[in-house]
Amino acid sequence: MLSLAILAGGLAKRLRPLTETVPKALVPVAGEPFIAHQLRLARDRGISRVVLCVAHLGEMIRDFVGDGGRFGLEVQYSFDGGQLLGTAGAVRNALPLLGEAFLLMYGDSYLPCDYGAVEAAFQASRKQGLMTVFHNQGQWDASNVEFRDGRILVYAKGRPNPGMQYIDYGLGALRASAFEHLPEGPCDLTSVYQDLVARGELAAFEVSERFYEIGSFEGLAALEERLARGNP
Repeated sequence: MLSLAILAGGLAKRLRPLTETVPKALVPVAGEPFIAHQLRLARDRGISRVVLCVAHLGEMIRDFVGDGGRFGLEVQYSFDGGQLLGTAGAVRNALPLLGEAFLLMYGDSYLPCDYGAVEAAFQASRKQGLMTVFHNQGQWDASNVEFRDGRILVYAKGRPNPGMQYIDYGLGALRASAFEHLPEGPCDLTSVYQDLVARGELAAFEVSERFYEIGSFEGLAALEERLARGNP
């Protein structure tokens, strides 16, 4: 399978004071740092190589995960450096490690879907990017995607409209060429996806499993509950 980039460089302000001295990836969930659950899930879904894009307290993540061997993975690291690069900037910085095409997910996401099917849909589309979408209807977070007849018509975080019944599930697939149009300096993945939508270069794959995230205390509690039931 393609390599998986995980964006684990955020400041996690919504989880303070937990994240003042510990990066979000290492916040305890069901007795272990979150990233341990995330990496095992990725491995069990067929991933063998991960590139962690880190910044805030990234050395602590590297010290815990190491080379990934104990998770059955090969793990490498891409550090933002002197300034936070934003989600798209962090990926652009990691392109030498990621190659021509790769899967991508956020560092606070726990996504129990079929990664192999996502990759297959991406490769079959021959487009520069693919976004997984979930029929959220505002249930788990604010819906941000207008999706119809297998196509993403609008993607707009923070600007919901009645036509948005879907949400960006959190697992994407991208080609390095999708980052050629980025401006210099810090930038966000939202602009990359919106550019791909505008150029007809963003495929979509609908998933049916709900997503989990630890970006908030509510999300953290929901994942704790799932894992406590013995569901990986």
